[in-house]
Amino acid sequence: MMNMQVAKATPVTLSTKPHYAILDGLRGVAALLVVAFHLCEAHATSHLDQLINHGYLAVDFFFMLSGYVISYAYDDRWNRLTLKEFFTIRLVRLQPLVVLGMIIGAACFYFQDSVLWPHISEVPIWKTLLVMAIGATLLPLPLSMDLRGWQEMHPLNGPGWSLFYEYIANLLYALWVRKFSNRALTALVVLAGAVLLHYAVTNPAGDMIGGWSLNVEQLRVGFTRVTYPFFAGLLLARVSKPGRIKHAFWWGSLLLTVVLAFPRVGGTEQLWLNGLYDGASILLVFPVVVWLGASGQVSGRGAQLCRFVGAISYPIYITHYPLIYTYTAWVSNGHRPLAQVWPVALLTFGAIVLLAYVSLKLYDEPVRRWLKSRLLAR
Repeated sequence: MMNMQVAKATPVTLSTKPHYAILDGLRGVAALLVVAFHLCEAHATSHLDQLINHGYLAVDFFFMLSGYVISYAYDDRWNRLTLKEFFTIRLVRLQPLVVLGMIIGAACFYFQDSVLWPHISEVPIWKTLLVMAIGATLLPLPLSMDLRGWQEMHPLNGPGWSLFYEYIANLLYALWVRKFSNRALTALVVLAGAVLLHYAVTNPAGDMIGGWSLNVEQLRVGFTRVTYPFFAGLLLARVSKPGRIKHAFWWGSLLLTVVLAFPRVGGTEQLWLNGLYDGASILLVFPVVVWLGASGQVSGRGAQLCRFVGAISYPIYITHYPLIYTYTAWVSNGHRPLAQVWPVALLTFGAIVLLAYVSLKLYDEPVRRWLKSRLLAR
């Protein structure tokens, strides 16, 4: 009887494979660039004069990185892994911070009343709490429940939209795509890549920004953005063999930074050129960055850096935007240029990193340990 009880308490563990620390580090670099992108966005008049202009492509990089890691971690383990266990593992990994991000969003919401969002003070508390509760499930909100006029499916914490698509991609992988042969997966990736490139060069905005609203146009953008990179990441993990690249983290970080910070291409006269840049970055450059991350070794301070920025990357991404809303409201109230308020921007950047670290250590890690002991024990 005692032996049976011990067996039931043994946690589900899939951590026997070598860990790609550099991929964690690259995810952290991308998350930090997203924060800088959003801070600069508060001062931009349009996409054309936005500093760190292509920071929005970090989402597409996250999708590809996720696909690669999911394939590497799970493809050969389905003979001892059930669908329920897979979905539980993913929920335990992602959902606690989703909930926290929505709570932080609700706590900051009424501080964002501004000339940009003049009706926030009129939103009843019950509606804010209802939006927070629904957002904590990641179920997308209809346009009728929008709070600030940006038509977000998660108006208290905008980046929740990408986690919604991440869950859909995980669902498709577990139910069907994991069973695809390499040939079938290649066909899916080629088709998805063609759809992505067509959208990139033909859409009126000239970029891949979008996916956060629950309407037909934005759903198309969201599914277009997740399908190619996620499943291309799966394919890359299956068919590519990591090399031996010296300084792979630094080369990958440099390439990723150049892509995300590159100025707008084409201007107002040739918007399709910027779309082509976005498409080429996702289709061609991001697979190289992921392959570089899987092809190197890191030790010493480099390993410590990768572990740190990798550990806070997801907390940064899912908790930073309520502070961005607040900073954006403050900027809009005074029409403050970045050159005059960069110390405040830098302070906000630091506060976001600190919030992510505190969220990780005091909330996410303890909650995930508790959930694993309750939900992932045999």
